[in-house]
Amino acid sequence: MTVSYSDFAKLDLRVGTIVSIEPLKGADKLYKFVVDLGKEKRTLVAGLRPYYNQADLHGKQVIVLTNLEPKKLKGVVSHGMVLAADDGRTVSVLRSDKKIENGSRVL
Repeated sequence: MTVSYSDFAKLDLRVGTIVSIEPLKGADKLYKFVVDLGKEKRTLVAGLRPYYNQADLHGKQVIVLTNLEPKKLKGVVSHGMVLAADDGRTVSVLRSDKKIENGSRVL
């Protein structure tokens, strides 16, 4: 399946820094994050607990899909998605290779 450029352009991908992270109560795989996106901070929920400990993610810049429809998970509304890759053996959070201003758009 291919995606048109106009469909891809609808995605708002931004760089953000994880400023707080905690395990989501009642969910073995989920973390609750607060991500600084420059002009705002957002709460996100991501299933990264089996792959990362909190210290490995806190303070890291990550790539966030910011215009994803909000979704309630275990009582917490997630306002976006932290992007990660999964090859079946390893999960890797997508990050910028250089420090960049929070809120910068991914092109």
